[in-house]
Amino acid sequence: MWGNIAIAFLLAFIVSFMATPYTIKIAEKIGAVDVPKDQRRMHTKKMPKFGGPAVILGFLVSIMYLLIVMSAENSINLFGPQEYWKKLLGFLTGILIISGFCIVDDTKGIKPVIKLIGQILGAICIVASGIRIEGITLPFLNFPEIHEITSILLTLAWIIFVTNSINLIDGLDGLSSGISVISSISLLVIFVLNGSSAISIVLITALAGALVGFLPFNFTPAKTFIGDTGSNFLGFSLAVISILGSAKTYTAAVIVLPLIALGLPIFDTVWAIIRRLIKGKSIKAVFKADKGHLHHRLVAKGFSQKQAVLILYGISAIFGMFAVILCDSGIWKALSFLLIVIVAVALGYKNFSVERTGNEQYECTQCKYIYNPKFGNEKAGIAKGTKFDDLPDEWVCPVCGEGKDMFQIHEWVEK
Repeated sequence: MWGNIAIAFLLAFIVSFMATPYTIKIAEKIGAVDVPKDQRRMHTKKMPKFGGPAVILGFLVSIMYLLIVMSAENSINLFGPQEYWKKLLGFLTGILIISGFCIVDDTKGIKPVIKLIGQILGAICIVASGIRIEGITLPFLNFPEIHEITSILLTLAWIIFVTNSINLIDGLDGLSSGISVISSISLLVIFVLNGSSAISIVLITALAGALVGFLPFNFTPAKTFIGDTGSNFLGFSLAVISILGSAKTYTAAVIVLPLIALGLPIFDTVWAIIRRLIKGKSIKAVFKADKGHLHHRLVAKGFSQKQAVLILYGISAIFGMFAVILCDSGIWKALSFLLIVIVAVALGYKNFSVERTGNEQYECTQCKYIYNPKFGNEKAGIAKGTKFDDLPDEWVCPVCGEGKDMFQIHEWVEK
């Protein structure tokens, strides 16, 4: 099994890593580029956003190869009682449907409602293939078997919700892909501890490998974005694989452990829905993008994009470790771990917290040019004393020409 896990990861990594540069070239030809049209976007120049197909290709090539090898070794039975062939066919069909809708969105742009229809159709393929949440068992909630209609609705809701959670958190270089790597590894450990099916273990490993192959091109400063095609694929795959990996035991692992492992994007999405409903006071407001996500708030507090991403990686890793400890050692040890983390964060907060004054110096991450408000940038018409936040959106680094999004705080100035 461990040999197959290693092969799944490495093959997905290699294919994704080699394919990503080609998707960058293709993006420019088909118009799959992200143009910063509003202040909600964190970049100031055109960026290719077609990295998703490279991740999908790496994932699929790895899975196809492993299925052939494992079938030849008789380590899996695709046509046995579990009907894995049917479930994998439904999974592949769902991926193709969602990817088709999102490729159109990345190149031409479509309304959120149309994209939601694609997600619903993909989720229906999953349910039709036999992949469902069939029971939940908790100390305070015991439903080892639930009604078929409830099972279908719960499965559809879970898939659509997780898909959109990953999509919504895709707002900084490397954020959604990095968090998905952490979530994938967390789920992999949980699956191994639970004795989940070989199929689910190989699927989640291949997903992690494909993402690690893509991440060098997506981490700040990014060369390409994963796009809606990639972020929807990630959310969809994580949702489906989490059900496959937990279906063997009909326990709380079906919902609770994946819910915790995916805690950061799920929390951010729930809060976004509540925030938008309160602000807009209508269902339509939920679909209106804003700048209130966790990553936006961290950057607004003065953290650079890289710092914000690393902080969110850490939070996601804490969620993942909590889920693993809960799975392996029970609720009390998991809560003890959480308490230790909270105490450590509280003690270190004063040392690591930052407070902006507006007079900070900013460094270009590309050429190391430092913008100092004290001197401004007179050649570009920026007067002395102009704070970095007050620079016009079109302002670029006078040395290398990079936009404001490529700058991070170089030196904090005390009040």
